Amino acid sequence: MAARYKVAEESVDGPYYLEKVLIPEDSEDDYKYDEVTVDDELSIPEGEEDLETAVKAVQGQTDATECTTQTERVSSAKHPVPKIPEVVDDFVRNYLVKRGMKRTLDCFQIEWFEMVHKGLMKTDHMELVPDVYTHNQLLDNELKNLQRERDSYKQAAFEAGETIAKVQRERDFHRMQHKRVVQEKNRLIEDIKKLKKHYASYEPALRQLNEKYQTAVRQKMLVSLERDRAVSQVQNIDSSLRTAHSSPGTQKSANTPQQREKVQRSPEKSAHLPCDNIASNDAIKDPNKNTRHPKDSEFPASTRVNPYLPQIKALSSLNTKSANFSLFKSFKAHTMAVSFLALHPRKMIVASSSDDQLWRLWGIPEGEMIMTGEGHTDWLSSCSFHPSGGYLGTTSGDTTVKIWDFAQGQCVLSLEGHIHTTWACSFHSCGDFVASCSMDNTAKVWDLNSERCRWTLRGHVDSVNSISFLPFSNILLTCSADKTLSLWDARAGLCAQTFYGHKHSCNYATFNATGDTIASCDSFGVVKLWDVRNVSAMVTMDTGPHPSNQVAFNPNGRILAVGSNDGTVKIVEVASLHTSSLIAHEDAVQSVIFDHKGEYLLSAGSDGTVHVWS
Repeated sequence: MAARYKVAEESVDGPYYLEKVLIPEDSEDDYKYDEVTVDDELSIPEGEEDLETAVKAVQGQTDATECTTQTERVSSAKHPVPKIPEVVDDFVRNYLVKRGMKRTLDCFQIEWFEMVHKGLMKTDHMELVPDVYTHNQLLDNELKNLQRERDSYKQAAFEAGETIAKVQRERDFHRMQHKRVVQEKNRLIEDIKKLKKHYASYEPALRQLNEKYQTAVRQKMLVSLERDRAVSQVQNIDSSLRTAHSSPGTQKSANTPQQREKVQRSPEKSAHLPCDNIASNDAIKDPNKNTRHPKDSEFPASTRVNPYLPQIKALSSLNTKSANFSLFKSFKAHTMAVSFLALHPRKMIVASSSDDQLWRLWGIPEGEMIMTGEGHTDWLSSCSFHPSGGYLGTTSGDTTVKIWDFAQGQCVLSLEGHIHTTWACSFHSCGDFVASCSMDNTAKVWDLNSERCRWTLRGHVDSVNSISFLPFSNILLTCSADKTLSLWDARAGLCAQTFYGHKHSCNYATFNATGDTIASCDSFGVVKLWDVRNVSAMVTMDTGPHPSNQVAFNPNGRILAVGSNDGTVKIVEVASLHTSSLIAHEDAVQSVIFDHKGEYLLSAGSDGTVHVWS
């Protein structure tokens, strides 16, 4: 009788163990146990023992074994091995192990083997456990597994239900939000429609008010003109009376019908004329009457030549590169924004004007303060040196132009006539005239000797933002928020040329040193170069999108500096149009100027500082 061990069925909760099974020689099962013998075919003849031959022999044996194994599997599938029932003692042991009754299992093992050893129990005739118990045990295990799976599925279903409920709540919430937004949108649409209707009802009233405002502005200008005319007539009458008292022969002619007719001339006929144009027309009607102010100055001949042209040509031979500019000096000039910088005609002195209602003089390049002046009642918009260097002109939000004497350290003349903010002023090279521009859409030419307005330049339809005399000439350059530039003859007060091309408000315009090129900039950062002899622009450069506040040529005209609202100074090489930026300001750059030789560039901005670049 041969002994054979088989592996017991795997318990779900218990360990593996072996059962001892006795197999009689005349076993009823049909399975044949063949003895594996050493195959003689694997023997290799002497003299042929090499690796290649051995490998071939092993491969042949392996193929034969695989064929045999496959045949046995087919045979066993046709005749399955019957399951042997479990004996009682093994069933008891398995039950105790499964229940974890280790001490009971030990007692059972001890008593069982003692009885077997003493011969009190014959294991050969031990009863087998019926298959129904084993089957019940397997069914019980399977039932427990199914119960665990059921519990897990219940838990998953519960979690899925909670997730679905949560998603449904979120869906309902978003539906409510969507409905609320739609209702709010519809309400806003209705409000917008109502506001449009309301606005449409006010539009005629707004148009009427705008017309009244324009009428009031025109009437104000007419009143200003009438006032200027009346002042001129009073001065003429005073002059005539003085002449009559001093010369009895002329007293009779002072009361002629022609004079009385001129004094009583209706304002409607003279309202559209400049203040001194009335006097000139009177002089044409009556050549014997002196309508000019006794202190009026004469404009110099326009054929004068700029005496600094040789120096400018000498500077033009210098090869100035924009890359050479670096920050040399910085100083705090004002507590508020610096609006403008002006260079002394001969000395290394710069004047600055500021929103703090002060102007100051600075020595450059070190930046030491020389003088401070105050007297304006509002912020200062610009400043300009008199050609002699002993006076300074300033413009302000208080609508006046003031002339300051450095020797006396005070204001010696205040010119009043503009009805809105004055933006800039410029002295004629002879020193007897100063021109100013204003937000009231006009520019004025003032006679410093007679202290009166000689011409009011009308033509721009929006604020006139800058004004400058071409050096040693009677030509005035203005730029305006109406997007145009104009050249004026200061002797006649007439517009000689208008330049069109800017698409936005023009903030500043200036001549180069030779006077043949104009540079201008606008509120969108567009810079244009104009040929004075040609109406169209020569070059257009975009330095935006930030506004450009001022442009300045260096003395030789090869480099153009642009003060930008983004806090940088743009340096443009005119020949190549190569552009670079100088960064140091913390706020918008309002003004830029070069010194006399072009060695230094000064910039001032809304941060109240002045930077010197070399």
